[in-house]
Amino acid sequence: MAMCDNCAYNAYDEDEEDYVCQADMDEDDYYRFLTDKRNGCPFYRNGDEYAVVRHQM
Repeated sequence: MAMCDNCAYNAYDEDEEDYVCQADMDEDDYYRFLTDKRNGCPFYRNGDEYAVVRHQM
């Protein structure tokens, strides 16, 4: 998922030595996420802090 690369929940885990999603979801949310036919992630949050400022300009 290319969308995960710039998501605010995407964080580097030193134990796993890889990037992992740290969105707060339970088992039901995770199952819906994996089986959903839509392309977008319902937990996606833009990690760009200046996006709102650029939008207002």
